[in-house]
Amino acid sequence: MKIAILGYAGSGKSTLARELGALYGIPVLHLDTVQFLPNWRERPKDEQLRMVRDFMDENESWVIDGNYSNLLQARRLEEADKVLFLLFNRFSALARVVKRYRQYRGRSRPDMAEGCSEKLDAEFVRWVLWEGRSRKTRTGFQQKQKYCGDKCVVLQTQREIDRWLENERRTAHAGSL
Repeated sequence: MKIAILGYAGSGKSTLARELGALYGIPVLHLDTVQFLPNWRERPKDEQLRMVRDFMDENESWVIDGNYSNLLQARRLEEADKVLFLLFNRFSALARVVKRYRQYRGRSRPDMAEGCSEKLDAEFVRWVLWEGRSRKTRTGFQQKQKYCGDKCVVLQTQREIDRWLENERRTAHAGSL
């Protein structure tokens, strides 16, 4: 099983990736940890690419969360058995970002490098509400959905994620009987 997760900031990509990794017993790669070294320093691009390539080459099954078109996105989408798009509305995403900030304030989330403490500032709020939802981004998601065809799943609310995940759990359980 190979699963790629894309979507807007604050939509729960990393949380869903962890849940799917645990459900299927497969490794998870959070692209935020590939991009950043401790203390929000950006990792060199060649090293980022090598890390993603090695992860994909070394694992028969995987979950990869994050958009990052420059990190082998075309290959991720091609190889994935399922491509999940988490497209929450901007206000739901912001509420989730605020909740995440309260939970991890002053420390790193499990899907970030050490020293990348959770932050919530005007720049990030602007990204969640507007800049990360540009026409180019929306159009890109639509094109990728068409490209991925039947293996594409669009989830726009937590309720939709919960229902989809419950179906995956039933399917995984039935397959293990």
